[in-house]
Amino acid sequence: MVAKIRKGDKVIVLAGKDRGAEGEVVSVFPSDDRVVVRGVNVVKKHQKQTQTQQGGIMSREAPIHISNVALKDPKSGKPTRVGIKIDGDKKLRVAKASGEVIDG
Repeated sequence: MVAKIRKGDKVIVLAGKDRGAEGEVVSVFPSDDRVVVRGVNVVKKHQKQTQTQQGGIMSREAPIHISNVALKDPKSGKPTRVGIKIDGDKKLRVAKASGEVIDG
């Protein structure tokens, strides 16, 4: 199965407090249907001091549901759905809006 959103993709947030924000996918959790996007859904975490790490309030990105993000169309820059196109023995991801191949 081909993942429709992968690490390194440019995405646009469709829903939630960060709606309209754009960022790069840092990591994907396929079993939970969640992604971490750089600069989106930033939360504060109170970190206790350890021998190696300073304590304090840390900011980090929390995962958001994969249904709340859409791939950024490489041609128009707008959100688009992703389709799968079979080319010989390879499966390619295709932007539904413009028909452009995303990776290849």
